[in-house]
Amino acid sequence: MRVVLHKGSPMHIMKATRVPLFRTLLRVSLLLGAASVAHASAADPVVDQHQLGTQYSPLTQINRDNVSRLELAWEFHTGDVPPKEPGLIALEDHPSMIEGNLVVCSIKRRLTALDPATGEKRWSFDPKDPERPTKKCRGIANWVDREAAPGTACSSRIFLGTADYRLIAIDAKTGTPCPGFGANGEVRMPVSKPELWPGEVSAASDPVVVNDVVVVGSAVADNQRVASPSGRVLAYDARSGEKRWEFDPVPRNPDDPAMGSWKKGTDGIGQANVWSSMAADQALDLVYLPTTSPSSDFYGAIRPGDNHYTTSVVALKGSTGQVVWHQQLVHHNVWDYDVPARPMLIDYPRNGTLVPALVQNTKMGLIFVFDRATGEPLVPVVERPVPQSGAVAGEVLSPTQPFPEGMPAVMPQGFSPDDAWGFTPIDKWLCRNKIEEHVYGPIYTPIGEQGTIMMPAAGGGPNWGSGGYDPASHVMVVPSSRVPMIVKLVPAADAPPSRDLKLEAREVMNFAMPDSPYVFSVSPLLSPLGAPCSTPPWAALTAVDIVQKKILWEAPLGSLKKLAPVPIDWHLGTPGAGGPLVTAGGLVFIGYSLDATFRAFDLHTGEILWEADLPAAGTAVPVSYEVNGEQYVVLPAGGHSMYGSTMGDSVVAYKLKR
Repeated sequence: MRVVLHKGSPMHIMKATRVPLFRTLLRVSLLLGAASVAHASAADPVVDQHQLGTQYSPLTQINRDNVSRLELAWEFHTGDVPPKEPGLIALEDHPSMIEGNLVVCSIKRRLTALDPATGEKRWSFDPKDPERPTKKCRGIANWVDREAAPGTACSSRIFLGTADYRLIAIDAKTGTPCPGFGANGEVRMPVSKPELWPGEVSAASDPVVVNDVVVVGSAVADNQRVASPSGRVLAYDARSGEKRWEFDPVPRNPDDPAMGSWKKGTDGIGQANVWSSMAADQALDLVYLPTTSPSSDFYGAIRPGDNHYTTSVVALKGSTGQVVWHQQLVHHNVWDYDVPARPMLIDYPRNGTLVPALVQNTKMGLIFVFDRATGEPLVPVVERPVPQSGAVAGEVLSPTQPFPEGMPAVMPQGFSPDDAWGFTPIDKWLCRNKIEEHVYGPIYTPIGEQGTIMMPAAGGGPNWGSGGYDPASHVMVVPSSRVPMIVKLVPAADAPPSRDLKLEAREVMNFAMPDSPYVFSVSPLLSPLGAPCSTPPWAALTAVDIVQKKILWEAPLGSLKKLAPVPIDWHLGTPGAGGPLVTAGGLVFIGYSLDATFRAFDLHTGEILWEADLPAAGTAVPVSYEVNGEQYVVLPAGGHSMYGSTMGDSVVAYKLKR
């Protein structure tokens, strides 16, 4: 393994003053979920290529030899400048090349079609999304009607999900609603039970289209109630908007084989949604769902058993919604280890042939590989014993958890006092003492009333940004956040008044569960200086050969130059969000970090070859395309309110300097 370190030494950092340099930076460790973005194809495909989840561009004009010549080509402002207010506000869109336009989506889900060479507006569409605590758009889907005559209105459609849970069909060439879809171009999707507030259920991520069926996931607010709405996946006819099928990751049919893994049934159990991005294989007529934990995230005594279909990859028949196969990645999930990333569909070498495969990144930093037609593990999955002591009364944990045999993890798999770190011997000692005050151990250590140190944290490790994959070398590059978290179950009788239990971007987040015996307390493990008690880098980019099953290199992801009181370029990593774009030019493009910097890494060595300052943090995933013989790389740069990052409304494009 090659470890790539960059200039600057943490041992020369600051005087012994209690300046919380990293408190704002570390708010990210409290975030528990988000979405995925992918490569925009150079040609307008009949089927969205980003649904494959590889985040790969075959373009080579920009490469390792000339990437240093990249310069800003244009900058577009969506006009939706996010206010600084409590809530989840982020520009997480992936621009998509559709019908010769670059289509971008603002935090209020307004679509704008841009000239991809100049950034000039061609058309716009406003879904009039109502005000919600969450303001973001994680992408759109494109579908071309093979039965329609070329040039017919709405023969090429954009599908957009909204914060108030509508599905809208828009003419990809004009930006006008498609009147034959639902009512005036939209379908209002049903929620399984009345919402506690408007927006408890929303369409968080981009839909997928498998042949002529549009499939939409749902984001259900975490830890607001045990009997939360179900996280149903809904499917609609791409032409008419007629409902085709629905799937609930919490099984409701007593005859469903999965019901055997729910020892007390599923009455009153909700969530287990698909808030992240799905993938689709058109030839196999399969849609792949990355599912989450059922309610509630950290207390599972009310739902004993493995809880099948949750925290799993589930393959459904696109035409019918029938379960074809499923693989559970966490049994009886009480760590909020959702499956957060879009499944990656690749051709995997096995016994001299290429097998259609699915690669799944997880919050735990574990990488699973399955045959995407059958669900057979292409990398063997073994059940290993995990800790059992320390759980609260009534909790029955799974004695084992699945691990991909031989595949390296991209995250530390646990935490102990020996892992304590500090800028000085004093704060390292204080960190060690703090660790010893809590429960600690390997991954899957139970969570109890004393407080458990989680590494990987509940927000990941890898998260919705997933990885980028190079099909020539079989190298996957994936970012990860490496800040430990303390999770504690507080008996409801001992908890502060409910008015003090708010989800805010502060050092401690509390989740009041009115129908649970516990309140959940979540906070990062920080030293008195406000820095993580874990060894840097606090965010890293890792390259893995998934065929040889080895880590090729790791590099810190993010610098403290813009975040510390003094402008020293320490590459210690800054936890963030988003993912990479891998190109055939041997490059990895990524924003991710909170230092508002766009970087290009050498795919083969991990060396930083190019950097550019951004107007705001680029907590998204880059895309690339070619227009008029020139390759462009584009990244939304609008920041994230709960991360404490710089905010804005920019979409920036780069090309080679002539």
